Parts: sequence; C-alpha cells; structure tokens
Amino acid sequence: MTHEDLIEFATGLPGVFVQTAREGDGSPEVAWGDSFFYYDPDDSADDRRMPFTTIVTKNYDGFDEASDLDRPGVFRLNISVGRAAFEELIGHPPANHADHANEPDYTAIDQLIPHPVYAPQAWISIINPAERTADLARSLITDAYAKAAERHRRRREEAG
Repeated sequence: MTHEDLIEFATGLPGVFVQTAREGDGSPEVAWGDSFFYYDPDDSADDRRMPFTTIVTKNYDGFDEASDLDRPGVFRLNISVGRAAFEELIGHPPANHADHANEPDYTAIDQLIPHPVYAPQAWISIINPAERTADLARSLITDAYAKAAERHRRRREEAG
C-alpha cells in the first residue's frame, strides 16, 4: 500500500476529509507531506478537531524519531483504535504502555506496533502496510472512522 492508496481508501468512506499538509495551507513546516484524516461530513473546519488516522512521512526531530521515518520510501500509518482494541491488538492496556515501551521494534515494516509516542492514548501504527497488514489497516481505519462518526453524531445531538 502507498500513502496515496490509503488516502484513496479513506476518502471512499462518506464524510472523510483528508488534509495533506503543505506549504501555504497554514500547516507548520514540520508537518508538510503528512496526512490527517477527519470525519467531517459538513466540510467544516470545526469538525476537524482530532484526526482518527494520520500518515507521517518523516521524523519529528526531538519528539518522534523511534520509527526512523527518514529512511527512503518509509511512512507510518497511525490509527486511533480505542482502549479495548488497543489492548486486544497489542496485549496490554494503553495506560500500561510505559511498562512495555522498550519491547516493540518501532522500525519494523509491515507489522502492527503501538504508536511510539501516542500509545498511551490508544494509537497503533503500521510502517508501510503491505501484504501482512493491508487488510488489517483497512479494517482498523474503518473502525476508527465509525468511532469518529459516532463522536460527531453525539456532539451534534448535545449541541441541539
């Protein structure tokens, strides 16, 4: 799967807005080239509070370097899966990730791993999803999308 394949898959889901950060769109330079997936059926910036999936194409120096994303052709798919799914997929609750933070190989290609920074918030990652993880990646994106759509629905109901 390529970065573009993942964007095409996600934008095939109703109400998905994908922003690929670039010069001139107000995004910080460090994010240029990275993609952020939002549930935004109304095409309103107010609905773009928190992405449910991201694709990161490079290291964020001093912050997120564990996956060595500066390797040629490497990108990392990141998905917010929720606490229960995180524990099922990774084997421990996100709140306990600090106790397991040294276990995963955060540079492994085509393997499900906890997000090197946001695992405590129940995010998982896959570097360059391919044969082993492509179906899982699509399934997890779809689940994260459904959760984002449900949060959006609840916010709308609460707002009246």
